[in-house]
Amino acid sequence: MLEKPDIPDELILSRLQDEYHLHHARLAFLPLGADLDTAVYRVDTEVKTAYFLKLRKGFEEITVLVPLFLKSLGIQGILVPYKTGSNRHWADFGDYKMILYPFVAGKDGFEMELSDPYRRSLGAALREIHGAQLPPEFKRHIPGEDFSPQWRESLKSLQALAENKRFDDPAAAELAMFMKSKRGEIARLVARTEELASGLRSKPLEFVLCHTDIHGGNILISDTDELYVVDWDNPLLAPKEHDLMFIGGGIDQIWMGEREEALFYAGYGKTEIDLAALAYYRYERIIEDLAVIGEQLLLTNEGGADRERSCGWFRSNFEPGNTIEIADKTDALLARYNQES
Repeated sequence: MLEKPDIPDELILSRLQDEYHLHHARLAFLPLGADLDTAVYRVDTEVKTAYFLKLRKGFEEITVLVPLFLKSLGIQGILVPYKTGSNRHWADFGDYKMILYPFVAGKDGFEMELSDPYRRSLGAALREIHGAQLPPEFKRHIPGEDFSPQWRESLKSLQALAENKRFDDPAAAELAMFMKSKRGEIARLVARTEELASGLRSKPLEFVLCHTDIHGGNILISDTDELYVVDWDNPLLAPKEHDLMFIGGGIDQIWMGEREEALFYAGYGKTEIDLAALAYYRYERIIEDLAVIGEQLLLTNEGGADRERSCGWFRSNFEPGNTIEIADKTDALLARYNQES
């Protein structure tokens, strides 16, 4: 969320005092992330301890239980939230849940060039996460991959809306015009992703614990040279390719080279990649991002300064060398593999 939510700081600080016994604290809003349902703050106290506060709508308990479990296994690079006075790891706060973490001073993978050791360390950490043996009673609370058409259907509906409705909001009008200019490519993306999903539903796939959003912004390097995997808002039991699709060209630029990819797999270890799953997840992530942005801009007036940036993100997927081209190259590799098999 780029714009500070309309919540008085005094109200947040009062709740922090009640739940976490933080007295005489100071609050600073941090304009980070693309999630309009999440606002984050830095909290400083008189004893010079800093905290990272997340206010999140649509909170699910499993999003804090997963990192707590991984931490209990001794997996490095996992941040866990503090307990409240009532012995929970979150607090109720109106439409939001309040989750308080240690504040880690550092930079994320978008802000700095990851060194070779960091790339290997991330590979090793992700291998441990994927290999985590979840107790059955815990596993039941984590959603499982079903290759749902939710985002594909949403994008098709938004395309029809863009074709037939006039928008007064500048960002919405710009997006609708762009979507009309890309109607053929959007239809192709949706159709191909559904084709891949249909094939994957019929395959015997191994499901592991996936982070699902392990792009550069969720890789944090502290000022003391520690690597953390953060933001466990959407854990899923899914094929490992759900996470591995980011490596070698997912939705950001930090893994674009073969050398960088090789360093990651030096830490992760040798593994067989299902190209159909990899292509599916690269296409599906694009479709989800397009649908989320479309819903924000075409169905609401929310977002403020986020709206213009969101429109730019939507358009960027179609630029040469960006996400759609990367997904198409993965799909071409799959086609070549199928021909040779």
